[in-house]
Amino acid sequence: MASVQILRSSIVSPQFTRGLCFSVRSGGTANFPHRRNGAADCTALRETVSGGGGGGGGRSVFSVSADAVKELEKDFVVHFNADQYEKNMGILNLIEEEEEIVEGNNVDKTKVRHNIVFVTSEVAPYSKTGGLGDVSGSLPIALAARGHRVMVVSPRYINGSTNERFASAKDVGYRSTIYCFEGEHQVGYFHEYRSGVDWVFIDHLSYQRAGNPYGDENGAFGDNQFRFTLLSHAACEAPLVLPLGGYTYGEKCLFLVNDWHASLVPILMGAKYRPHGVYRDARSILVIHNLSHQGVEPATTFQSLGLPSNWYGSLEWVFPNWARKHALDKGEAVNLLKGAIVTADRILTVSQGYAWEITTVEGGQGLNELLTSRNNTLNGITNGIDISDWDPSSDNYISSCYSLHDLSGKVKCKADLQRELGLPIRPDCPMVGFIGRLDYQKGIDLITSAMPEILQHNDIQFVMLGSGDPSTEYWMNEMESRYRDRFRGWVGFDVSVSHRITAGCDILLMPSRFEPCGLNQLYAMRYGTVPIVHRTGGLKDTVEDFNPFADEGRGRGTGWSFSPLSNESMIQSLKFAIETYKHHQPTWKGIMKRGMSKDFTWDHAAEQYEQVIGWAFIDPPYSS
Repeated sequence: MASVQILRSSIVSPQFTRGLCFSVRSGGTANFPHRRNGAADCTALRETVSGGGGGGGGRSVFSVSADAVKELEKDFVVHFNADQYEKNMGILNLIEEEEEIVEGNNVDKTKVRHNIVFVTSEVAPYSKTGGLGDVSGSLPIALAARGHRVMVVSPRYINGSTNERFASAKDVGYRSTIYCFEGEHQVGYFHEYRSGVDWVFIDHLSYQRAGNPYGDENGAFGDNQFRFTLLSHAACEAPLVLPLGGYTYGEKCLFLVNDWHASLVPILMGAKYRPHGVYRDARSILVIHNLSHQGVEPATTFQSLGLPSNWYGSLEWVFPNWARKHALDKGEAVNLLKGAIVTADRILTVSQGYAWEITTVEGGQGLNELLTSRNNTLNGITNGIDISDWDPSSDNYISSCYSLHDLSGKVKCKADLQRELGLPIRPDCPMVGFIGRLDYQKGIDLITSAMPEILQHNDIQFVMLGSGDPSTEYWMNEMESRYRDRFRGWVGFDVSVSHRITAGCDILLMPSRFEPCGLNQLYAMRYGTVPIVHRTGGLKDTVEDFNPFADEGRGRGTGWSFSPLSNESMIQSLKFAIETYKHHQPTWKGIMKRGMSKDFTWDHAAEQYEQVIGWAFIDPPYSS
């Protein structure tokens, strides 16, 4: 009988042990003669396999007959409902892909699979206001594709009635009672299984209001601390109580908590669960997307968080004297992000450059000393991009598709963009673009102050897409009137327009004061648009400065970066780019192609996340 040998860790995962059992004969071949139900039988199954596999530590190798696997597939068809069948067939496919061919007793490689729980305040496509939503919607899918069991926990935001974005998520019928803010609060759980990921949405009245996840036209919601405290408590319960696909995630899982909104999770693990023997084998990783948002609230709110009184010190925050409102103000507060920095097993940021910057006085937002003290557990991983949405060879938003090997479509995209904007169609004139919020962080003040000089002394066309500061929106209209053949401003944001600008422009300008990761420069390089960026955070990590003398004169680099953040240095980099475009086209095409060849996929980022997750489980968990 034909058989293959596979790792025991692949077959003894919880995905297989729920509701099924097989025996291992002395010859090492696994058959599936019968089914059993219940957790006790699953335990017996693990013991049977451990004993028959001939090894320990979850790395035993044993044979599974190919015929037996086919029988197991049939068994899944007969005895599971459609949703469970889809999930379990996915697991079977995963095992087939992860089979390890063994000669003798030498295994080529082993791979540890984890139960991973993302906790986030927003997740695309269900709820999104920025980069956090993109990360939470893409990274879990990439990790699931690599063999991990992944759950994402986020609020179920409903604007007055059932929102179509959550229409596929079904009520699991479980209610959890959370004790916080001087009362008992019941939350529900909705679930959708999609792209190999369990998407879990917390249902509560506080998430059912008009606006975005954080506020409305009047500003931030006044009860955000309460709303995201509920999220953290509910997320801690989810792996223990939700039988997704027929079984829970269990206690041995990895929590990936994002920004201050989910920062209470590692604190609760240490204060509420581990003292009672729960989550002792679990770990947590805090992912900081933007350190400037920390979840700081009055000190009196600590008693509402559902924590023991002796944990106040982990969250204690004291404002500096200049930030206090009056002479009697002691500046006492609680800082949720600080609490997670103290208690999480590891800390990640969304780029290596930003990981360093937050340990400095200038970039640390008051937490630099604490972050420096945890430097041995602090790392940075650059975000990926969705290459199915951002692919110039198949983009439905652009007029002519193109690729690394055929750039002719980009020339057409530029001409069509010029035509759409009412600008002269000039292939010889470099077209510069800006896409982003019109605010101080994005360096918009540099653009507004430098634009007259840029347009007066350089033969270029400039197009801007964004919204934000009303005075800047007015300025864009004014510049368009003054430089009708040179400047266009598009107030607002439109996905299709952003794709057309990215494809049609030759240069993308990003003078951000700080940028934890940045996505537009990644999109630009993928589309052969050369970025000019301020040398900060993720921009510094992802854009390699052009060096015309490297590689025996062939040149190296994918764009230009400048520092310090000033009009002079920004204009100088822009002049270098314009000169190269106008007079050194072969060199320019080399810069374009090097950028288009970069790997900014989520799979690449997920591989790095796996490494950090492995490190988290090497050390013992946090204990107070």
